[in-house]
Amino acid sequence: MGAKQSKSRPVLIWIKPRDGKVKFKLDGEAIGKSGPVGIGSVLRDHSGTVLMKFSKSIGIAESNMAEITVICEAFKLFVSSQWKSFKVLVVKCDSRNAVSWHATILKARLCFASSDPSAYPKVQQWKLDKEGNGDCCAWDGVECDNNTGHVIGLDLSSSFLYGSVDSNSSLFHLLYLRRLNLSDNHFNGSNIPSGITNFSSLSHLDLSFSVFSGHIPSQVLELSQLVILDLSGNELELRSPGLRNLVEKLTNLKELHLSGVNISSAVPQNLGNLSSLISLSLEYCGLHGQLPASIFQLPNLRVLDLQDNPYLTGKFPEFNRSSLIEELILANASFSGPLPSSLGELTKLKHLDLYDNQFSGQIPSFLANLTQLTELSLSYNSFSPGTLSWLGKQTKLTKLALAGANLHGEIPSSSQNLTQLTFLTLDNNQLMGAIPFWLGNLTQLTSLDLGQNKLRGQIPPSIFNLVNLAIFFLHSNDLNDTLILESFLNLKNLTELQLSDNHLSLLTNATINGTVPKFISLDLSDCNLIEFPDFLREQDELEMLELSGNKIHGQIPNWVWEKSKESLSILALYSNFLTGFNQPIFSMTNLRFLNIESNKFQGSIPIPPPSIFSYSVSNNSLTGEFSPLLCNMSSLAFLDLSNNNLSGTLPQCLANLSESLVVLNLRNNHFVGSIPQLCMKGSQLRMIDFNQNQFQGHLPRSLATCDMVEILDMGNNQLNDTFPFWLGKLPELRILVLRRNQFHGTMQEQSGNFEFPKLQIVDLSFNRFTGNLSSQQFRNWIAMQVVNASNLSYLQANSEFQTQNHLWNKYFIYSVTLTSKGTERDYEKIPDFLVAIDFSSNSFEGCIPQDIGNLKALQLLNFSNNVLSCHIPPSLGNLSNLESLDLSHNNLSGEIPGELLQLTFLEFFNVSYNNLTGQIPQGKQFATFENNSFGGNPGLCGKPLSKARRPLSLGEVQRQEPLLEFDWKIILMGFGSGLVIGLSIGYIYTPQWLKKYLSRMQQKRSQARRKPRN
Repeated sequence: MGAKQSKSRPVLIWIKPRDGKVKFKLDGEAIGKSGPVGIGSVLRDHSGTVLMKFSKSIGIAESNMAEITVICEAFKLFVSSQWKSFKVLVVKCDSRNAVSWHATILKARLCFASSDPSAYPKVQQWKLDKEGNGDCCAWDGVECDNNTGHVIGLDLSSSFLYGSVDSNSSLFHLLYLRRLNLSDNHFNGSNIPSGITNFSSLSHLDLSFSVFSGHIPSQVLELSQLVILDLSGNELELRSPGLRNLVEKLTNLKELHLSGVNISSAVPQNLGNLSSLISLSLEYCGLHGQLPASIFQLPNLRVLDLQDNPYLTGKFPEFNRSSLIEELILANASFSGPLPSSLGELTKLKHLDLYDNQFSGQIPSFLANLTQLTELSLSYNSFSPGTLSWLGKQTKLTKLALAGANLHGEIPSSSQNLTQLTFLTLDNNQLMGAIPFWLGNLTQLTSLDLGQNKLRGQIPPSIFNLVNLAIFFLHSNDLNDTLILESFLNLKNLTELQLSDNHLSLLTNATINGTVPKFISLDLSDCNLIEFPDFLREQDELEMLELSGNKIHGQIPNWVWEKSKESLSILALYSNFLTGFNQPIFSMTNLRFLNIESNKFQGSIPIPPPSIFSYSVSNNSLTGEFSPLLCNMSSLAFLDLSNNNLSGTLPQCLANLSESLVVLNLRNNHFVGSIPQLCMKGSQLRMIDFNQNQFQGHLPRSLATCDMVEILDMGNNQLNDTFPFWLGKLPELRILVLRRNQFHGTMQEQSGNFEFPKLQIVDLSFNRFTGNLSSQQFRNWIAMQVVNASNLSYLQANSEFQTQNHLWNKYFIYSVTLTSKGTERDYEKIPDFLVAIDFSSNSFEGCIPQDIGNLKALQLLNFSNNVLSCHIPPSLGNLSNLESLDLSHNNLSGEIPGELLQLTFLEFFNVSYNNLTGQIPQGKQFATFENNSFGGNPGLCGKPLSKARRPLSLGEVQRQEPLLEFDWKIILMGFGSGLVIGLSIGYIYTPQWLKKYLSRMQQKRSQARRKPRN
């Protein structure tokens, strides 16, 4: 017999892994089918450097076992090595058939799973005997066919499995598998392997929450026997193929769970054809468009979860009386319309969650029929005013959320039947009356929120019977009571307490007996506290502490925050009488929000820790300069130093904050010098307010890189520059205030495209601009041409920040000072529909462009105190939203256009001191205007002007609005030292129109003096 020829085998070529990964080259060799076995392995990184290696004999075994054993040894070495925590392991084996039996396949899985000491016991029990054998069918998580012995089920859920998986995995040799559950593991962002198609008999597939990523492969759609498919909680996409294709292929589905999968499509109509469907979960899938009504009417549907698809719309159809639905969860979507009466016939319904939709009409009384409910949330919809009269029969309720549900009246006594409640929130409604005493009988409550209502009276003592309460909110009501603060400390499980914005007076004891709750969140603002509560000394888990609006004086002792310095994230102490910190606050290492505004702080700016996100110290008496240490706060988003006595120049390092800073408010200080660079590429700044300082020089051209800025307020400084046309490229700029500076030059169109696409408020008043008004400029201001008909909201900046237990959203409401209807007004909140142009007190000349009539959203228009001529353009009659029009103190001529009678919202109108002639338009809004709206125009006639004309006295002139502020100060000097002296000094500074008027006044006064007495 000739020598046996050796079989050829593929040569293993080592390929470098990617950066961040390490790779084992493995080899296990046995002589013959069974014989002495040697194994070996080399671990290299992406550069080919050898990190570790091993080789050893494992005795007598067959070749497949050799290959499996070397894999096990490699995994064990890796998980005990220094590279485990920051490297991804890739394993390459040189055997194409490392495993020949399904039991051996599972043994290969064993070595990796059981190497983790924290693994779930099911894999720890997977052991081989000394000969390398074992009955895998007896292992936990393994199910075998009783007749064939084939593995038909594999449940490795929550087994602490970690690593990549691909189609070469021996797992896919289990050809008879019917049920596969790998949920709650960590597969390191692997794609779902296309080898899944090998499981042609698979009926149950659960890969949920196992860190898979990428596209769901088309091979999943080939598993036509699937009854249950759960891919939830992974970073997966179902785009091509899409949801429609999946539904067409998998027609036997009873459970479809794709929550968190990026579908980003409309819900296909054919989904309503899956008549076997029992449970459908498509939470947070990017669904949009209208949901087919047929899905609500699927005959076997018990669970429907479509929450967190904010662009998914639809309305409830009439439900079938035979409906089996038990859970209907549509929270955070855009469903609308009334709740149909048939909803009250869903007698099996246990969980109804319609939070944050647009359902309308009253909350219907038929909800009283849903007696099987355990969870009900109707919070934040568009319900019309209603009461809670329907509440009380749902005695199985454990969770009831009716926040922002437009509820009126009192909390009905029938609610005391809900004794199983653990969670009750009725906040942000219009509930009235007293807090019911029987609430103290709902002893299962762990969370009670009655905040933001109109509840009156006292806090009933029975509330302190709720010993299981962890969360208790009563803020923003009309409660009027005097309480011992320590009474709340008897609720030993309390972690969050809010009592702010009431009429409460909290008294504190000097000493506390016994243990106190460990608070996470504590809000005692506006509670008439006169000192810091002593129990704060023992708080070491505080995340939020708010004591604003009290009467606490003096310095802030360090024991207030000393024990919570590592946990405290939010500290609000504004509107007290505090003078400073006892010690530096730099040691509060996780502080994210600090508000100490409106106190009595003096000295230099207290420097917060580097973790700070929002810092407000406005309305104090701080002095000194802007500390360069603030430039190191890389997380700082909101910085408000307004209304202090800070001075000096701003540091050049301020631009370092532009990638994090959202709001920079330095208003009303004494800063001087030039403005440094504020923005770099990637700037997040949305508000810059430097109003009421003493900045000089030019606007820095680096402002052109502030791509996110919405409000730029440089008013009341000493800036000397031409109009910054280059700001017109800023895509988000909505408010530009340059008033009371020394800007000069013309507003004529320059080369380039400077459109100011979102500009809605521009104030250039009290500068030295000259030349004609630009028609092109008004044509470019497109945001002023469209009326904003949305619901009332206010311009603001907001940004989220995370603390240990909560995700917070910080809001900053924009403010601005404008001349409105003849007087200067502080807009502490700016309505998003407010549109205003103020070019007053400059030296603009020529005609008012007709194109201004296209700015239909305009509400305030002020061109007063210029040298404008020509006629008033009739196109102003197109400004249908105009409320204030001031064209006074110009050289306008001709008649007042009758088209202005169309301005039905016009409340203030001033064309005084021009050269207007003819009849004043009569009727409508013009019937409400008085003489001073038209004075100083000798050629005008008609109501409200009197027939006998006379020149106005100096006192009458003084009452005309608006005039240059310093002009009138100069004129008033005449009353103390003689009118002639006051007028002569005024001549030096006053514009031409006022010089002419004052000259006429002098002449008339001289003539009157020379006239002999009778």
